[in-house]
Amino acid sequence: ESATAFACLVSDMWLGEFDYVSPEAFHSIFGKRYPAFSRRTQHDAQEFLICVLDDLHEAFKEVRAQLCEEKESPNAGASTRRSNGKSIITTLFEGQLSYGIRCLRCKAVTERCESFTVLSLPIPSARVCSLQDCLECFFQPDTLTRNNQIHCQWCGTKQDATVKASIAHAPPQIIIFHLKRFAWQDKHRRKLSTTVCYPFSNLDLSPYTSTLFCKTMYNLCAVVNHAGDLDYGHYTAFCKHSVTKHWYSFDDAQVTKIPDSAVQADTAYLLFY
Repeated sequence: ESATAFACLVSDMWLGEFDYVSPEAFHSIFGKRYPAFSRRTQHDAQEFLICVLDDLHEAFKEVRAQLCEEKESPNAGASTRRSNGKSIITTLFEGQLSYGIRCLRCKAVTERCESFTVLSLPIPSARVCSLQDCLECFFQPDTLTRNNQIHCQWCGTKQDATVKASIAHAPPQIIIFHLKRFAWQDKHRRKLSTTVCYPFSNLDLSPYTSTLFCKTMYNLCAVVNHAGDLDYGHYTAFCKHSVTKHWYSFDDAQVTKIPDSAVQADTAYLLFY
């Protein structure tokens, strides 16, 4: 039901018959499945995005499984094909992180993989930094000691280790970065107002992939902005029209064409490449 409502929303947007389109119908149906988002209170855009992607994935995965079953021959016996957990959502958005864990005693390396649809990046500076700085901080090796030691299967005991993340294989077609602007400091949670400079084109992720000689370039296509603080805020979006290549600002019912220079904002919270 929510997938159908989302399809209607996208269709209405691309028909271009209105100055703006309200997502009220989709929000209402989605709120029935996720009651936390039905209330008109402040919510986190990243959490909402992940729930939407998960919900659409499950819907399209079920349809895919049904289609496979319908195509199955009656003489195929009991071995009916099932969905392999793939959908258009995983095709477009899902990537794999590979964690290389090295025991500092015996130097043995083990690999652990983890799927992602959104990469949450730390912001390493208090005033100004670049998206590349955030990526370097995320992918830099970390040392596991004391309570974070690993159990090394070769040594048979707990040992200190280093862990380094990389993007396994080819990154997804669309990669989403979440800038971790809400952080704990001195037992208090606060919002980081750091200016994060992000490239509009030719973002090279090959230094962070485990595949050699894989030149992976990305172009910015959308930005979600958050203005305000922890208790009160307002979300807007910048989106690039895939045909005209013009940028537009979406602020509730106000949709305006903006220059490229306006897309670089101090309020950026989610980046879509």
